[in-house]
Formats: sequence, C-alpha cells, structure tokens
Amino acid sequence: MSLKELLRRMRKSRFFMAGASIVAVIVVLSLLSPLIVAHDPVGLDLRKRLLEPEFLAKGWRGNILGTDPLGQDILTRLLIGSRMSLMISLTTVIATALVGTMLGLVSGYYARAVDMVLMRIADVQLSIPPIILAIAVIAVLGTSITNLIIVLIITGWPQYTRVVRGNVLVMRNMEFIQASRALGSSSLRIMFTQVLPNVVTPLIILISQQFGKIILVEASMSFLGLGVPPPAPSWGSMIADGREYLTTAPWVVVAPGCALMFAVLGFNFLGDGVRDILDPKSKH
Repeated sequence: MSLKELLRRMRKSRFFMAGASIVAVIVVLSLLSPLIVAHDPVGLDLRKRLLEPEFLAKGWRGNILGTDPLGQDILTRLLIGSRMSLMISLTTVIATALVGTMLGLVSGYYARAVDMVLMRIADVQLSIPPIILAIAVIAVLGTSITNLIIVLIITGWPQYTRVVRGNVLVMRNMEFIQASRALGSSSLRIMFTQVLPNVVTPLIILISQQFGKIILVEASMSFLGLGVPPPAPSWGSMIADGREYLTTAPWVVVAPGCALMFAVLGFNFLGDGVRDILDPKSKH
C-alpha cells in the first residue's frame, strides 16, 4: 500500500480519526503533566478534603475538578495517573507482542510436538478468566508495578501466539518458503526474513486493539488494590477510594471514571480504525 493510499484511508476512516484525536489529547496531556500540574499529586491536606469542583473560577492553580477525601487535587492525580497507565500499557503491549510473536513463529513453523505443547498451554490459559489468573499471580509475586506488568504479559501472550501461528501455518508450505529451504536457508533466517514480514499487518491490528484492554485491566487491578501501589495515582485506585462518597461527593468518582472511559474508547476507536485501514477486504 502506497503512502498516499494509506493517508487517504486514514482520513476516510471515522473511527481512526476519532480515536487518533482522543489518544493524541491523552498522550500530550500525560507527557506535559509534570510541567503543567499545579499541585503535589501525593501531598495530603485534610483542610481541603472533598472540595467541590471550582473549574476555572480560581484559575489553573485552583482545584478545577475538586479534591478527594485526603485533600489531593483530582485533576493533578488524573494527569499523573495517565502517565502511569500509558507507561504500563505501552510496556506490556510491546513485551507481550514480542513474546507472543516468537512463540507463534516457533509453533506455526515447526508444528507437530512443539505446536501441540504450546497450543495446549495457551488453551488452558485462555480457559481461565484473565482477572482470576492475574489475582492468583499477584497473590504469589506481591503488589508492584513490575509484577503487574509481568501478570499482564502472562495473561496476554496467547492471543498474539494464536494470531501469528495461524498465519504461519498458511505460509509455511508456500513455494517461496520451500524454495528457501531447498537453497539451504536456515529455519531462523526463513522465519525472520520471510515469514515475519508477512504477519506484520495482523500484528499491528492486534497491537492497536490491545492498548484499551490493557488500560482497563490495569485499572481493574488497581481498583482491587492489586495494581499500582499507593501513594502513586492510578485511575482504578482513585475510583476505588471514592466509591464510598458516590452520593455525597460524586466528582471524586466521576472524574477518573470519565477519564478511563474516554481513554479506553479512544484506543478502541483507534484499533478499529487501524483494522479498517490495513484490512485488504475493507472497502474505502
């Protein structure tokens, strides 16, 4: 696909344009958050607990979205928490894609015993609800950001492996692969120079669709107290801390809830748009 055609499809895809716009705003705000926040994200001030949103009545240094039960500025914690969510999702998606792709290449190319073992492991893992598996692993490893990322990788690799394996199984007996074998090319050379480039498109589509899911799972784990350890801000833990004040101070929950909703919605739109753009069967 030419660059001109790619740009044309991007502009024509409403999902892509909407998702890219939302994600761009979130990424820019998260990157600039250390420079623009006016309050300490972990500092406590009980004299200011549960202040109602002031919006821009007192300027940028006011409590625009109000404060939480500990007197912490909600907007500040939202912006800093977005950095944490994006960092975890980016690290997890890259690591999971690498692990799943390598296993998928090996499983699809060698097939037989290797394929059977890897696929049975994947089937067993897919039969267990991800949140249950994540809770079990965190209970063993303990709560930390590193362990959270490890848990997300463990629960996510089968999807990449199955997608890559399916494409490799179709390609492994094609004529150009057989010709490379006849010319004496090693299996590693064939996998990385001929097979891998041909599975990049489905990988890109899957990767783009996983960001929103990872952000939602991370927030769920933090809501349960098994994700980002306090006092670091996390959207999930902010919702959990404010659920007792839903009727008396709803802004404590509404603000992080809306931030989480728009982030997941933006990445889901972006993933759907990327699928439409790169899918050769889509009509534009």
